[in-house]
Amino acid sequence: MSYPKRRAAVLLTVLSSLLLTLAGATGTAHAAPATVTNATRFTDTTGADVHAHGGGVIKVDQYYYWFGENRNADNTFRYVSAYRSTDLKNWEFRNHVLTQATDPELKSANIERPKVVHNRATDTFVMWMHKENGADYGEARAAVATSKTVDGDYTWHGSSRPLGHMSRDITTFVDTDGTGYMISAANENADLHVYRLTSDYTAVESLVQKLWPGNWREAPAMFKRDGVYFLLTSGATGWSPNQQKYATATSIGGAWSDPQDIGDATAYHSQTAYVLPVQGARGTSYLYMGDRWGNSMGGTVNDSQYIWLPLEFPTKTTMTMSYSPQITVDTAAGTVTGMNVRWETLTARNSGKCADVANSDGRDAAQLVQWGCGGGTNQHFSFKKLDAGHFQIMARHSGKCLDVSDSSNEDGALAVQNRCDGRPSQQWKAEPAGATGQIQLVARHSGKCLDVVNQSTSDGTALEQWTCNGGHNQHWHRTTV
Repeated sequence: MSYPKRRAAVLLTVLSSLLLTLAGATGTAHAAPATVTNATRFTDTTGADVHAHGGGVIKVDQYYYWFGENRNADNTFRYVSAYRSTDLKNWEFRNHVLTQATDPELKSANIERPKVVHNRATDTFVMWMHKENGADYGEARAAVATSKTVDGDYTWHGSSRPLGHMSRDITTFVDTDGTGYMISAANENADLHVYRLTSDYTAVESLVQKLWPGNWREAPAMFKRDGVYFLLTSGATGWSPNQQKYATATSIGGAWSDPQDIGDATAYHSQTAYVLPVQGARGTSYLYMGDRWGNSMGGTVNDSQYIWLPLEFPTKTTMTMSYSPQITVDTAAGTVTGMNVRWETLTARNSGKCADVANSDGRDAAQLVQWGCGGGTNQHFSFKKLDAGHFQIMARHSGKCLDVSDSSNEDGALAVQNRCDGRPSQQWKAEPAGATGQIQLVARHSGKCLDVVNQSTSDGTALEQWTCNGGHNQHWHRTTV
């Protein structure tokens, strides 16, 4: 009689294990590959804007928690808001974890770049951030808050200058041995300091490194890959984007390489917020999370857009970043990929200049012009095949499609970009024209050609549609980027 009981116990153990496995799978099954569109203001599951600017992400169980700045109309502090997601696309609002009512010091303040780490020894979530008085940037202090739950109400522990040093843009990093670090811009942003934190992560213990004195680096993001530390930073140019750089080291306190350029001259009109390792069944990918600040576009912080891009590693100590209007994130697999398309330039035969979306504008109805070919993503286009030999032509910087204003049939109607929706005025036929390799682009709705106004050779000349007439200002050459 004892044998059947043992067998039953074994069967129950196996069944329990299977159920737990299925439950775990069910917990992440909805985290299917997700497409994230760049240069947009993300929305949460209720349709409200996600305000997590200058933020950071921490993974707890199957959820990614995203914390960031949520400001008042005058750009002062309102909340640090927290959201969670399993797929990094669908974000559920959880809590305003820090508010003006949390502490009198926050009633009038600026809180920037909140980053949350988990201290395993104390089982506490610790938030570090940059704190100012709400009127100017004279305080230059770092601040700390803690919570026993990742998205609970955080307790304020005050602000100070670490070891007496100014502290502005910050990030945090927890090494594989559990040591916590805080990295911040110091000395009026001229220097970058790396601090070791105390064992509970709530205070600065020592200054480990003073990196690149006088080089004016800010917006730091640190991560570790295959035993190599990477530190990504931007220049200090206010709200305006600039050339980002990265450096590497084999130990945080060791020698760091000279900073190397990454991305284009404006980081695709963004600034570093965080680099998130996305770990899954196929390995780990690294996601650049940047802000396209609303202040750089005449708005406020809460008008900012998000730029998320995959980081690539040609070698163990080198890193590259290229732009894609959309990325695909598969958190289950641990992959982050850009669009698999061929990007091309369109060069006008009459002028030798490139089709260009004026001022890298990302809005609907932004006008197309010709401009000296400079390699900007606003001069890159992809051709997607449709039916009957037609193409949808997408601008790389915006993810929007070449269109004719108001779908007009008239000569002189301007060429613009609009959200891709398949309308006939966004469908173009590429027909051979003139010399070898030249084409004319014919709009499906009107049968008219993409044309440089008045055959001009000047920068900024508008593109339009005009009755096809064989003119060199209607001839274009496609070149792969």
